[in-house]
Parts: sequence; structure tokens; C-alpha cells
Amino acid sequence: MNAKKISALLLAAAMMVPCAAPVQVLAAEETAQEASQETEVKTPKYIFLFIGDGMSYPQIQTTNYYLNAIEDDGDDILTSESKLNMMNFPVAGSAQTYDSTSFCPDSASTATSISTGHKTYSGTINMDEKMETSYETIAEKLKKQLGYKVGILSTVNLNHATPAAFYAHQASRNSYYEIGQEMIASEFDYFAGGGLKKTTGDEGDKTDLYQLAQEAGYKVLKTQAEAEALTAEDGKTIVIDETLADDDAMSYDMDREEGEWGLADYVEKGIEVLNNDTGFFMMVEGGKIDWACHANDAAATITDTVAMDQAVGKAVEFYNEHPDETLILVTGDHETGGLTIGFAGTDYDTFLANISNQKISYAKFDSDYVAGYKENKTDFDTVMADITELFGLQAPSGDAETTNQADSKDVHPEGEEGGSLVMTEYEYNKLKAAYEETMSRTGEEEEFGQEEYVLYGSYEPLTVTITHILNNKSGINFASYAHTGLPVEVFAMGAEQEQFEGYYDNTDIYNKLAAITGVQ
Repeated sequence: MNAKKISALLLAAAMMVPCAAPVQVLAAEETAQEASQETEVKTPKYIFLFIGDGMSYPQIQTTNYYLNAIEDDGDDILTSESKLNMMNFPVAGSAQTYDSTSFCPDSASTATSISTGHKTYSGTINMDEKMETSYETIAEKLKKQLGYKVGILSTVNLNHATPAAFYAHQASRNSYYEIGQEMIASEFDYFAGGGLKKTTGDEGDKTDLYQLAQEAGYKVLKTQAEAEALTAEDGKTIVIDETLADDDAMSYDMDREEGEWGLADYVEKGIEVLNNDTGFFMMVEGGKIDWACHANDAAATITDTVAMDQAVGKAVEFYNEHPDETLILVTGDHETGGLTIGFAGTDYDTFLANISNQKISYAKFDSDYVAGYKENKTDFDTVMADITELFGLQAPSGDAETTNQADSKDVHPEGEEGGSLVMTEYEYNKLKAAYEETMSRTGEEEEFGQEEYVLYGSYEPLTVTITHILNNKSGINFASYAHTGLPVEVFAMGAEQEQFEGYYDNTDIYNKLAAITGVQ
């Protein structure tokens, strides 16, 4: 190739370079712009936050396994499908729950972390450890800064710790009257669930909270018929469940009468009255999951977990109509009871279908039966007949001694029985001892010896022993009457759902919500 041709080629190459650069820059800018558009935050207009109080992985898994067990087709091949709405959400994360007091935190502090992004002491609601600084909640910010309507629902008292953590700011969760005052002052749009505690203060000498609410412009509804007739045009509303049970909370789901509203009904009504073009935030607490776990009542735990999941189903129905504008989160504040699937007496076996033999909750058994036993000094044989009818447990049929094989890390022994509800002599004697303890108590006891507390906690000895035996014969067990330090699930569906993947602190639930909504 001659020099003239080489020079021409070099000149052509040199001329092409400055032309290529702008094309590459333009392409890069277009790619960046597309990426920016793809990662643009989609602010959800409709946000549901479900909190199963005391609900962690054990409660969810036990409930799902139970639902599979009662549908077993009997072909000797074990299977398990995800039968809960929450388990079918596209995103799952985990949150640790410790607070400034303990790795076994309480509801006030953990709900504070979820609602404000701050840690604090157990028993404290939305204030710092010095009890000097108040924290504004995600619900307050969404209402004030974005104009969202706000709904707060709970199966327990509406001024209890978890619902209070979305509108109140108190050094003590036990300041029920003051919390109730803050509830009224919040101007939130829809409250529904259990009745308020201490409505006239600790001494009963203050203006009734319901009266104060009406004076502040709230409609206060206390019948189901009134709740059914409620519309968005009625304005700010407090709906108290008509059929209040223990401690003025809603009934355990297993105790509901036919036609009696459950949590899902209040969520459905909440969607109806809160729905608007600007947006809404709804916090829904399944509060009696926690109470059932405290009492070691597996059946009530399972049925109330199902009830909350049915409420989640109502939110999913709404999501299906507004998929690009809705975010649903399902989480827990902490785990309660140290619930486990597996028990020393059943080794590698489980008989979860046994739980279906329980007909009423521990609380209803206490109020409707045990109170009468004490008053009438009912004999044990009569009590035993009720236990068989209501819980399925049967007295021993003979004197045969029950034994267990030696434990081995190398051997998985096959079960030799099908989960009989006939008690062993050991179990029967424990039940009789608990009956005698119950009949001797006055109900005024405030302190218990170590052995007594390990056996019964602070619950009615007869009742908690019945549930312990039924739980154990089903292959499940509780380790505590209090909270534990297990992490909790965070299930997400909808706008910005991917933000909730991974393992993080419970304060990040607030942080992520604040980031995607833009509140400060």
C-alpha cells in the first residue's frame, strides 16, 4: 500500500472518531434514562400494614401445617401446600425485633420501631429512652403530609399498645386514658375493633372517652347493625365490636357466633369508608394471636392466625383492582410463647389434626365453665366429662405404662400410634393436680413459686394444663408464657414490594415505607 493511500485511511479514521463519541454518549444517556425510569419509585396510594401480634414463623407454619393436616387424604404421603394468603405473597423478608430493654421485647417498643423507625424501652410508646422526645409515626406523617385517610383496626382494645403506637406518644403503655385522648386528637378517620380500656381513667373520675370522642366530631358505633350501615359520608368513626369478650376485646375467632363480625369484616368496611383518590393507610392488628400464645392455647392461636389471614385476603381483593397503586405488608411485632412444631413425647411425629377437637378458647372455658366449677365445687368426674366434650381428651382406658424409645441422633424411629387423645396415667395425674390447684385458688394470687409458674404461668391451672396436654399430644409445644427474641416475617405485595426483601431490623419497615412514600 503506497503512502498516499495510508494517509487517506488515517485521515478517514481520524474524521470518524469525533463522530462516534456523541453517538456513544447519546446511547449511554438513553440507557441511563431508561434505567432511571425503571427504578423510579412508585409511591403507593393505598397501604395496608397487617401486624400479627406475637406472630412469627412458628405461628404461621403451625397454622399452615394444621390446615394441611385436617385436609389429609389418608394416602400415607405427607404434603403441604401454602394455604395462607400471606404465604403466597411474591416477596418475603425477615426483621429482627430487639428493643432498648431486651432481646425479648414487648409490643409497645416493637410497634414503635415499626411505626417510627426508632428503638425504645419495653413498655414505651413513641418516645425516646429519656422519655423526653416524641416520635411522629408513619400514619401521622401520611395524613399530615400527603393527606391520606387513616384507619386503625385491632381485635384487642383500640388503646392497647400496638394500635396506640400509630397515634400516641406515652412513657407508659398503661396510660390508657391518656392514650385514648391522643386517639381522639389524632383526627384519624376510622377506628374499629375492641373496646377502649379505662374509659374514665384509673380512678373512674374522668370524662368518658366515648363522650369526648363524640364531642370531637367522631361517630361512636357500638352495634353491628350500625357498623353495617356505615358509609364514607359518615366522617370520622369509632366502631366498637358489639360482642366484646375477655378484657373488652373482640371474641377469639373460634368463639364467634354465626353472623358475628370478625376482623375481615372490619377490614372490608374500612376499605369502603377510607377509599378515596388521594390515598389511605390502614394498620390492622391481629392482637389475640399474642394473647392465645401467652396462654399457650394452640387452637386459639391457629384460628386467630387464620382470621387475620382472611382479613389479608380482603386487602388482596382490593389490590387486584388497584395493582399499581397498592402495597400490602404482613408482619409481626415479636414472637410469643416460644411455639415449636415438635415435642419430646411425640419425637419425630406430629398429629396436628388433634387440635380440631378443641371447641372453645381457653378464655371462654375460664368464663363459661371454670368459674362455675369453683362456685359450685364441681367434682372432677363431671369436669372430666366437659373436658372430653370440649377438648377431646379422654381418661386412661387401662393401666398400661407408656414408654419412649432411647434418643439417637442416627435413628429416626417410626411412630407406633396415630395420635390418640386417650391420656396416659402421667397426663391424667397432671390434669387432676391442676384441677385441685384451680379449685383451691381465690383468683387474687399475684406471686407464684417457680415450679408452679413453670407448670401454669399466671393462668388457670386446669385450663392451661388441658391445652398443654392437647398441644403435646398433637406434637407441638410452648416454651414460655412471655415473648421471645425470634425474628418475624415481612411479606410484601404491590408497589415497591421488592424493597422488603432481605434480613433487616424492624425499624427498617418504617424507613422503607417513609422512603417510598416520600414523607419526612
